[in-house]
Amino acid sequence: MMTDPIADMLARIRNAIAAKHAKAQMPSSGIKVEIAKILKSEGFLEDFATAEAEGKQTLSLTFRFGPSGEKVISGIQRVSRSGCRVYVKKNEIPTVLGGLGITIISTPQGLMTGGESRRRGLGGEVICNVW
Repeated sequence: MMTDPIADMLARIRNAIAAKHAKAQMPSSGIKVEIAKILKSEGFLEDFATAEAEGKQTLSLTFRFGPSGEKVISGIQRVSRSGCRVYVKKNEIPTVLGGLGITIISTPQGLMTGGESRRRGLGGEVICNVW
């Protein structure tokens, strides 16, 4: 039984990029699809797709690499865990590497980046950092 599916998703991304795989597959859920949408809109993913295999939904991520094969995602870190939730107010939203990375935050209006959350004046649970 998996206790933290988001941490599993981030570990699969981290491992696939370290092994220079072009794709990664994992079980799908609503929050994982929303994280994939944010990563694609911010330019970290080439594409993502959901499909049904053997009666279960799967999420397939296609990674983006630079022109000479360098990885676009150099790090991905889970912040709020099931044992230690991390919440921030609208004026405490962290920046990642001086603005080079993104923070994904779960707000009352859904998942969004830290910058978008700052613009809308929303706080919430810090899901992960990507750089």
